[in-house]
Amino acid sequence: MRSIEAAASSLRVQPGVVPVRATADIEPAVESFARAPNGGLILTTDPFTYLRQQLIADLVTRHRLPAISFVPVFPKHGGLMSYGAAISLLDQFQQAAGYVDRILRGAKPADLPVQAPTKYQLVINLNTAKASPSCRQQRY
Repeated sequence: MRSIEAAASSLRVQPGVVPVRATADIEPAVESFARAPNGGLILTTDPFTYLRQQLIADLVTRHRLPAISFVPVFPKHGGLMSYGAAISLLDQFQQAAGYVDRILRGAKPADLPVQAPTKYQLVINLNTAKASPSCRQQRY
Protein backbone atom coordinates (compact mmCIF):
# COMPACT_ATOMS: atom_id res chain seq x y z
CA MET A 1 0.00 0.00 0.00
CA ARG A 2 2.92 2.35 0.67
CA SER A 3 4.09 2.16 -2.94
CA ILE A 4 0.54 2.85 -4.18
CA GLU A 5 0.23 5.86 -1.88
CA ALA A 6 3.61 7.22 -3.02
CA ALA A 7 2.70 6.87 -6.69
CA ALA A 8 -0.77 8.30 -6.10
CA SER A 9 0.55 11.45 -4.45
CA SER A 10 2.92 12.13 -7.34
CA LEU A 11 -0.01 11.76 -9.76
CA ARG A 12 -2.38 13.83 -7.58
CA VAL A 13 -4.68 10.86 -7.12
CA GLN A 14 -6.42 10.02 -3.86
CA PRO A 15 -6.17 6.29 -3.07
CA GLY A 16 -8.91 4.62 -1.09
CA VAL A 17 -8.92 1.30 0.70
CA VAL A 18 -11.99 -0.84 1.19
CA PRO A 19 -11.38 -3.94 3.33
CA VAL A 20 -12.91 -7.05 1.81
CA ARG A 21 -12.95 -10.14 4.01
CA ALA A 22 -15.74 -12.20 2.46
CA THR A 23 -17.05 -12.84 -1.03
CA ALA A 24 -20.22 -10.92 -0.13
CA ASP A 25 -18.07 -7.80 0.51
CA ILE A 26 -16.74 -7.70 -3.06
CA GLU A 27 -19.77 -6.30 -4.89
CA PRO A 28 -20.36 -3.38 -2.46
CA ALA A 29 -16.63 -2.55 -2.64
CA VAL A 30 -16.65 -2.51 -6.46
CA GLU A 31 -19.81 -0.41 -6.45
CA SER A 32 -18.21 2.15 -4.10
CA PHE A 33 -15.20 2.51 -6.40
CA ALA A 34 -17.47 2.72 -9.45
CA ARG A 35 -19.39 5.63 -7.92
CA ALA A 36 -16.22 7.65 -7.43
CA PRO A 37 -15.39 10.03 -10.28
CA ASN A 38 -12.52 8.64 -12.38
CA GLY A 39 -12.40 5.62 -10.08
CA GLY A 40 -10.31 2.54 -10.63
CA LEU A 41 -9.31 -0.60 -8.80
CA ILE A 42 -5.96 -2.21 -8.04
CA LEU A 43 -6.39 -5.81 -6.95
CA THR A 44 -4.12 -7.08 -4.22
CA THR A 45 -1.82 -10.07 -4.64
CA ASP A 46 -3.40 -12.47 -2.20
CA PRO A 47 -5.12 -15.87 -2.43
CA PHE A 48 -8.54 -14.42 -1.59
CA THR A 49 -8.46 -12.06 -4.57
CA TYR A 50 -6.81 -14.62 -6.85
CA LEU A 51 -9.57 -17.17 -6.24
CA ARG A 52 -12.25 -14.59 -7.06
CA GLN A 53 -10.75 -13.15 -10.29
CA GLN A 54 -13.75 -14.12 -12.42
CA LEU A 55 -16.30 -12.60 -10.04
CA ILE A 56 -14.30 -9.39 -9.75
CA ALA A 57 -13.82 -9.20 -13.52
CA ASP A 58 -17.58 -9.65 -14.03
CA LEU A 59 -18.34 -6.87 -11.56
CA VAL A 60 -15.82 -4.36 -12.89
CA THR A 61 -17.05 -5.08 -16.42
CA ARG A 62 -20.67 -4.53 -15.39
CA HIS A 63 -19.75 -1.25 -13.66
CA ARG A 64 -17.28 -0.22 -16.40
CA LEU A 65 -14.62 0.27 -13.76
CA PRO A 66 -10.97 0.07 -14.83
CA ALA A 67 -9.14 -2.57 -12.80
CA ILE A 68 -5.64 -4.03 -12.77
CA SER A 69 -4.48 -7.35 -11.36
CA PHE A 70 -1.22 -9.26 -11.15
CA VAL A 71 -2.87 -12.30 -12.78
CA PRO A 72 -2.41 -12.47 -16.60
CA VAL A 73 -5.83 -14.09 -17.16
CA PHE A 74 -7.66 -11.17 -15.51
CA PRO A 75 -7.98 -9.20 -18.79
CA LYS A 76 -9.23 -12.35 -20.52
CA HIS A 77 -12.05 -12.44 -17.96
CA GLY A 78 -12.94 -8.80 -18.73
CA GLY A 79 -10.61 -6.80 -16.46
CA LEU A 80 -8.74 -3.87 -17.98
CA MET A 81 -5.16 -5.04 -17.48
CA SER A 82 -2.66 -7.14 -15.61
CA TYR A 83 0.99 -6.56 -14.82
CA GLY A 84 3.29 -8.94 -13.06
CA ALA A 85 6.11 -11.39 -13.19
CA ALA A 86 6.06 -13.72 -16.19
CA ILE A 87 6.98 -16.99 -14.52
CA SER A 88 5.51 -20.30 -15.56
CA LEU A 89 4.65 -23.02 -13.07
CA LEU A 90 7.20 -25.25 -14.77
CA ASP A 91 9.92 -22.64 -14.17
CA GLN A 92 8.89 -22.32 -10.52
CA PHE A 93 9.08 -26.07 -9.96
CA GLN A 94 12.44 -26.30 -11.72
CA GLN A 95 13.84 -23.49 -9.58
CA ALA A 96 12.45 -25.12 -6.43
CA ALA A 97 14.01 -28.46 -7.42
CA GLY A 98 17.36 -26.72 -7.81
CA TYR A 99 17.09 -25.28 -4.32
CA VAL A 100 16.08 -28.65 -2.84
CA ASP A 101 19.06 -30.27 -4.57
CA ARG A 102 21.47 -27.69 -3.16
CA ILE A 103 20.03 -28.07 0.35
CA LEU A 104 20.25 -31.86 0.20
CA ARG A 105 23.89 -31.51 -0.84
CA GLY A 106 24.60 -29.49 2.30
CA ALA A 107 23.90 -25.86 1.42
CA LYS A 108 22.38 -23.78 4.18
CA PRO A 109 19.01 -22.33 3.15
CA ALA A 110 20.00 -18.94 4.58
CA ASP A 111 23.01 -18.86 2.24
CA LEU A 112 20.97 -19.45 -0.94
CA PRO A 113 20.30 -16.38 -3.07
CA VAL A 114 16.84 -14.93 -3.35
CA GLN A 115 15.67 -15.13 -6.93
CA ALA A 116 13.70 -12.29 -8.42
CA PRO A 117 11.76 -12.37 -11.67
CA THR A 118 13.61 -11.15 -14.74
CA LYS A 119 10.59 -10.88 -17.05
CA TYR A 120 7.39 -8.97 -16.51
CA GLN A 121 4.23 -9.11 -18.58
CA LEU A 122 1.67 -6.40 -19.33
CA VAL A 123 -1.69 -7.58 -20.72
CA ILE A 124 -4.38 -5.08 -21.77
CA ASN A 125 -7.93 -5.89 -22.81
CA LEU A 126 -8.57 -3.29 -25.54
CA ASN A 127 -12.32 -4.00 -25.62
CA THR A 128 -12.54 -3.19 -21.91
CA ALA A 129 -10.39 -0.09 -22.41
CA LYS A 130 -12.70 1.20 -25.14
CA ALA A 131 -15.79 0.57 -22.98
CA SER A 132 -14.39 2.24 -19.85
CA PRO A 133 -15.48 5.88 -19.45
CA SER A 134 -12.15 6.92 -17.89
CA CYS A 135 -10.16 5.26 -20.71
CA ARG A 136 -12.27 6.49 -23.61
CA GLN A 137 -10.37 9.76 -24.00
CA GLN A 138 -7.05 7.93 -24.44
CA ARG A 139 -5.87 6.66 -27.83
CA TYR A 140 -5.17 2.95 -28.24
